Amino acid sequence: MSDMDLTPRSGSDDDADISSKKKKKRNLVPMVVLALVLVGGGVIITQGLNNAVDYFCNVDEVGSRDGCEEGRRIRLQGTVEAGTINGSVPGVTAFKMAFGEAEIDVEYDGIPGGIFKECIPVVVHGEIRNGVLHGDLVEVKHSNEYVAVNDENLAAAEEFADAECPAVTA
Repeated sequence: MSDMDLTPRSGSDDDADISSKKKKKRNLVPMVVLALVLVGGGVIITQGLNNAVDYFCNVDEVGSRDGCEEGRRIRLQGTVEAGTINGSVPGVTAFKMAFGEAEIDVEYDGIPGGIFKECIPVVVHGEIRNGVLHGDLVEVKHSNEYVAVNDENLAAAEEFADAECPAVTA
């Protein structure tokens, strides 16, 4: 057999202090990392939610209502003023929009489609910089009136639908 002493030792006080300090350091580091991750995640989520909100404003509320100021993304409602649509810059449509007594210059990145024209209500999504709304989306409000160009075609289609799809009775 060997001369090795296998009896349990009662460690000195210095050994106990060193091992407890190591345990405290090991437990503190993950908690600090977790706290930093949680704070960072909270900041990112808060910024993301603030940037995701597009305030809806009328042209006359710019600069006078909270959320309708320069430097933030908004949806701005107004009417395209007569004689102001200018497409001389390739890929950009410029026009003036008014609501109430106020007006604003708009530069839309693109060519608005659909029924965009003068004297109709629009909502432009974008950001105001140096007094100009730089838009990336134009929504056009259409009237509530529907005028069928081909009433006879519509009537024929309805008759066909009635003949092909009789009402289901319960």
